[in-house]
Amino acid sequence: MKIKYPIIVEGKYDKIKLDSLVEATIITTGGFEIFNSREKELLLKRLCERDKIILLTDSDGGGHLIRSHIKTILPPDKVINLYIPRVEGKEKRKRNASKEGMLGVEGIGKDMLLKLLEPFSDTSPAKICGGITKSDLYRYGLSGRDDSAQRRKELLEKLDLPANMSPNAMLSALNILYSKEEFEKLLKE
Repeated sequence: MKIKYPIIVEGKYDKIKLDSLVEATIITTGGFEIFNSREKELLLKRLCERDKIILLTDSDGGGHLIRSHIKTILPPDKVINLYIPRVEGKEKRKRNASKEGMLGVEGIGKDMLLKLLEPFSDTSPAKICGGITKSDLYRYGLSGRDDSAQRRKELLEKLDLPANMSPNAMLSALNILYSKEEFEKLLKE
């Protein structure tokens, strides 16, 4: 199933679970790292400029805190809040259950997740983002040259992203926000 909006989840195991079920842009908050990551906050804001996002966090206290924080930084009309049911249990990969003894996104059954996401499925051709490589950054002088740091800073400021992003963080953000063609067009402007 292809999902038309980016999905924001807490961690990498949530992302792995969703990647196995749906075709979508899936972004992790890094758990509580979202509270200290200006880069991640700006990336989420940029995604909201294009369209809505789906927010899918665990039903425990930590998931609630992360959801509340994200809702304070994003426009309310751009956030689709999806909630997983509170189901007692523990994830298979963990030795012990969570503090509250509830399953998170990674532990909820496939059918439940698909049912939650089904209203947001999209049968139209998706906008193809990504395809930008490290070689492209080098070719356009954004890495590997004496003035690359300054060129990256100027591009990031133009795109309203943090000016101090590392080349890898910038590459990740560019691939989420732009197709290779859009990226090349931006550089020509």
